Amino acid sequence: MVETSGGRLHPHGQRRGVAAFLAANKTLLVAAWVIGFALVFLWQSTSVLVGGVGGGVGFLRLRSAPPPPPHPAPLLRPKAYNLTDFGGIGDGRAVNTAAFERAVMAIAALAERGGGQLNVPPGRWLTAPFNLTSHMTLFLAEGSEILGIPDEKYWPLMPALPSYGYGRERKGPRFGSLIHGQNLEDVVITGHNGSINGQGEAWWLKHRRRMLNNTRPPLLQLMWSKDIVVANITLKNSPFWHFHPYDCTNVTVSNVTIIAPVSGAPNTDGIDPDSCQDVLIENCYISVGDDAIAVKSGWDQYGIAYGRPSGNIVIRNLTVRSLVSAGISIGSEMSGGVANVTVEDVRIWESRRGLRIKTAIGRGGYIRNISYHNITFDNVRAGIVIKVDYNEHADDGYDRDAFPDITNISFKEIHGRGVRVPVRAHGSSSIPIKDISFQDMSIGISYKKKYIFQCSFIEGRVIGSVFPKPCENLDLYDEQGQLVRRAAMLNSTEVDYDI
Repeated sequence: MVETSGGRLHPHGQRRGVAAFLAANKTLLVAAWVIGFALVFLWQSTSVLVGGVGGGVGFLRLRSAPPPPPHPAPLLRPKAYNLTDFGGIGDGRAVNTAAFERAVMAIAALAERGGGQLNVPPGRWLTAPFNLTSHMTLFLAEGSEILGIPDEKYWPLMPALPSYGYGRERKGPRFGSLIHGQNLEDVVITGHNGSINGQGEAWWLKHRRRMLNNTRPPLLQLMWSKDIVVANITLKNSPFWHFHPYDCTNVTVSNVTIIAPVSGAPNTDGIDPDSCQDVLIENCYISVGDDAIAVKSGWDQYGIAYGRPSGNIVIRNLTVRSLVSAGISIGSEMSGGVANVTVEDVRIWESRRGLRIKTAIGRGGYIRNISYHNITFDNVRAGIVIKVDYNEHADDGYDRDAFPDITNISFKEIHGRGVRVPVRAHGSSSIPIKDISFQDMSIGISYKKKYIFQCSFIEGRVIGSVFPKPCENLDLYDEQGQLVRRAAMLNSTEVDYDI
């Protein structure tokens, strides 16, 4: 007990009392020590804000983590500029057309010294259409977005493409693309996944209401150019086709995301190589309101006269979606010919059609040496479609005797689930489908109609295991390539036209 004398505390009694208290409350003190240490640590990791508005009581608040610093733009040319060097303002309201034009002029002056790089910093950079130049890199920083002005009065008109003879939607001139280039070489459009946004909503609405007198503009179009790279960016909401390389050579598209609404955004194709040679499209995600990719080469008599085929094209490692049209298409404008196309390692999901070849009398030209390999369908209405009566023509002057030739089309390792009609390959007496082959095919179907593998005017072979059961228009071979059964007929099976 504590000893007192005259109301005073004796020291030896105090020491005994403290010792007794410590012994009895050891656990409590340990806990208090831990809490105290934690509070000190917390205090060191916080900022103390004293005196709020009007001198209120101070309080403790955790510091928010600072945002990570933006990735610095790599120097990809001997000289680099920022758009702000030319008066650019990235507030989404100021119009930056003049800034882009001044920057391009400065880079054009560097052509003999390796060209230049234009860095578009984070921000929203509203602009009317502008042209690129040779030996130029357009670099879109993380968080940057180039925005197209929606009002068509800011968009110049250009002549119809010579292989189309027609604006494509309307007679006469067509609107030029937001980012454009002609007769260029060595052009790179890349970045840290910055984006180019066509703000196409106003265009789509006016198109549906037939308020436009000219064909809508692409988002990005390069014509008669070579050595083109488009990589590590996002394209979205184009008024019309997103990327349209026209009569170009050596084009690479890699790690590009292309998005538009899957309905209500008409003709917003993802990538349309048109009369192009030596094209690589890889590692992309595309979800749009029309074909994700459509290989083209001109339209009817105009494409025949222009005579520039598309060829040596590799399309690989893609995920694509098209609720309105197809994942990967060839045509329908293919009058200059399409040859030597490889499509491999592609997933097509939630789409109306998977792989489609489309043409018609009057197109002329050819589609040959096309190889599809390792394709996966996931909830696709029609997996493989070949259609030869796509009768949409520029005008009435097309040649009724211009029959396209379709030869040597191969499908290997085609798999998937939730497919209504796996194959619908219908030629005609004037446009037969020749030398077609199916190998290692297994597709889970969602439709129990009798004829789900549809063929007519088709000649070719089935090799090994193919499910569902193929039509009898095709020769049957085993896995070793030995003939098992010759084709029995060349007539049409039942047709489901609703695909």
